[in-house]
Amino acid sequence: MSGPLTGWRVGVTADRRADDQLDLLRRKGAEVVHGPTMRIVPLEDDAQLAATTRALLADPPAIVVATTGQGFRGWLSVAESWGLGEELARVLASATLLARGPKARGAIRGAGLREAWSADATESSPEVLEHLLATGVDGTRIVVQRHGDPMTDFLAALRAAGADVTTVDVYRWEPPPDLPAVDALIDAIVARAVDTVTFTSAPAVEGLVHRAEARGLRAEVVAALRAGLDGGGVLACCVGPVTSAPLERLGVVGIAPERFRLGAMVKRLEEHARAVAGV
Repeated sequence: MSGPLTGWRVGVTADRRADDQLDLLRRKGAEVVHGPTMRIVPLEDDAQLAATTRALLADPPAIVVATTGQGFRGWLSVAESWGLGEELARVLASATLLARGPKARGAIRGAGLREAWSADATESSPEVLEHLLATGVDGTRIVVQRHGDPMTDFLAALRAAGADVTTVDVYRWEPPPDLPAVDALIDAIVARAVDTVTFTSAPAVEGLVHRAEARGLRAEVVAALRAGLDGGGVLACCVGPVTSAPLERLGVVGIAPERFRLGAMVKRLEEHARAVAGV
């Protein structure tokens, strides 16, 4: 199929919504290599999330940080399916709710709750951290709802300030189910036989790097990705800054859209392909 990505070979690391991305890329003319680098545990089957939720109901926190709208809504929805929805809503209503940005704020309000404070920027963990540290958190029990981003520095800073921090991982990742597919993608990156690799979550980046390291190919994969933006390697194409953060820590600079959406990511890749072609 001819399209703006005709002639481009694209590696796809996604598990969730992978079919949507593969279909979209193919409609744009790309050839795709799919190697999901992690597997998402379905919410309703996540015993760890259920246990964490019940523990919070038994010992309610003073502060709850909602980091993403989708994650916050998913937590409430699955809690309802477990028969814990009303109790969780009461606990959240009694806590000081903080939103990491407009989407999290919208999810809080959509649940009939009200945030005490919200970051002005979209998904701004530094802004949330600054607010928390300014108000003082020593001895305060805080729950942080995570959705993909491990938020390592954020959590470490809160704990260093004396906070008692618990994380709620609304989406949890496990090792990839199809290692041969991941290995084929890694081999293609090392050989620079793909033009770009798309990432729609931070764990997808980490899953790729961990598998490459297990095979003794970490340095080669990182080198290929580092050389991607100048055309000498494999371009990293990310859905947004949370996803690109672990790549940036490796010295990899790629491309990402202004709007953190799958369609916007593919459109950004189209723009880059046109620029490379001089169109």
